[in-house]
Amino acid sequence: MSFVNDDSQLIDAALAGQTAAFGQLVRKYQDRLYNAVTHVLGCAEEARDVVQDAFVQAYLKLDSFQRTAAFYTWLYRIAFNLAVSRRRKHRPTESIDRNREATGEEPADPTPATDRLEQEERAQQVRRALAMLSDEHRVILVLRDVDGCSYDGIAEILDLPVGTVRSRIHRARMQLREQLKEVLQEELD
Repeated sequence: MSFVNDDSQLIDAALAGQTAAFGQLVRKYQDRLYNAVTHVLGCAEEARDVVQDAFVQAYLKLDSFQRTAAFYTWLYRIAFNLAVSRRRKHRPTESIDRNREATGEEPADPTPATDRLEQEERAQQVRRALAMLSDEHRVILVLRDVDGCSYDGIAEILDLPVGTVRSRIHRARMQLREQLKEVLQEELD
């Protein structure tokens, strides 16, 4: 059975008992959600678990979705709440770099090897600095700078006023800048 790709119609079909419709919503959003949650948690395995739990919760609570926001925004909020909760319960015991190494290799990149190494080194520095931020600051930066969410979208996801989102993003970027200075200084020492 083929469904129209419109979220509202897929939700209606899922609520009517057509589980394949919810499956289409999962396929539509799973990769994007996984990428964002991976940046928040710093661990691919935990991100997979959180995304799976988020879809299960969304399915179980689908009848409570009020449609005042986009489905993806609602799903994002569920996933980020789960990610932040998991992060608080399971503080990482190893570095984000080791977790990243355990997830596999980077995709092939056509840039010269020296450029790739420099880019990867810079990316590792940013990941280390990002991992040192508070959950509140890390989540808001991931939403804005990694996933490209609008201020209004972030406000909906985190249930905050837009002004608060703007000020938190500013403070988070300032904190990230300070953390990057520390990371770079550690590497020079």
